[in-house]
Amino acid sequence: MAEKKQISKTYLDLKSKVWDTGLCSGCGACIAVCPADALYFETGGDSTTPKSNGYCKAAVDDVPCGACYEVCPRLDEQSSSLLGDYLKITTGKAEFDIPRKQSGGAVTAILANALETGLVDAVVTVTEDPWTLKPHSMVITRSEALIGQAGSRYNWWVPLVSALKEAVVTQKHRNIAVVGVPCVVQAVRKMLETDHQLVSPYKKSIRFVLGLFCTESFDYEKLIAGKLKSEYALEPMKVCRIDVKGKLEITLNDGTQYVIPLAELEDTIRPGCNVCTDFTALKADISAGSVGSPEGYTTLIVRTLVGQHLLESAVASGKLSVGGGEVNLGIIEKLATKKMARKQK
Repeated sequence: MAEKKQISKTYLDLKSKVWDTGLCSGCGACIAVCPADALYFETGGDSTTPKSNGYCKAAVDDVPCGACYEVCPRLDEQSSSLLGDYLKITTGKAEFDIPRKQSGGAVTAILANALETGLVDAVVTVTEDPWTLKPHSMVITRSEALIGQAGSRYNWWVPLVSALKEAVVTQKHRNIAVVGVPCVVQAVRKMLETDHQLVSPYKKSIRFVLGLFCTESFDYEKLIAGKLKSEYALEPMKVCRIDVKGKLEITLNDGTQYVIPLAELEDTIRPGCNVCTDFTALKADISAGSVGSPEGYTTLIVRTLVGQHLLESAVASGKLSVGGGEVNLGIIEKLATKKMARKQK
């Protein structure tokens, strides 16, 4: 029997190839899988890349590890596909009241049904403080809590995957759904496809990956304090909805709308977003976004049999309806092409 190749990479290799070169997406996957809890993001300081507390056993004591290197999405070639592989593309909307839903609320409907039927026992997602809009990752186990957090903005950067450690190691969930933007999806898919022994608890526990259309993510401090508050005099507590459809669209609680060209927001975008070519979350089980569907609906790209099963379950329960209006693939492909072209500049 051939001897299994020993993985000898450390966070220092990741630092030199990804962190120090402006490629880091900030997904938090390296933080999640580090068995020594040696990696972290600073809060309130330089949050562009992870930091090390010096306790990496591979770097200090030559203990074989390399888990952080194994799951980093920025070490792979970026795809040149616009829509990727899929089984079907349709529209969907929730058939129950969701107070703060984005577009059609289909993402919430699919996940709420999955929790209620036992298809998943936890959802790793992004929530936010309604007073400040400050985001954080969270593990949700009840559909009521999930519905209450609907409408959370995935436009903000937050190291979402780092919350997987809480779900897998601390809370010991074994049927987890992860919701996130393309870099998050890429990292989670690497966890599911690797044979690395130290990543196996994650591989065994993640059941469903729901990806969200994304042009880029914004640094909270730079966009809220640097743009919205100082230049537009907008208070976070008055913001009802934020969406990105080739431009930043902000809707206040009183219905007032602001539209800001993305060209004016370049200094608020995370540097790592500039190398990403994935608009539609190509490696998800289901990809979702408001782009391409009629008002009040969500575009759903069903990519795998797992995704199809969760979609059909939500429809069967009456929580989700699909097929309301035609999907405009042209606008989706246009934004996907635009994102791809940005990397080539």
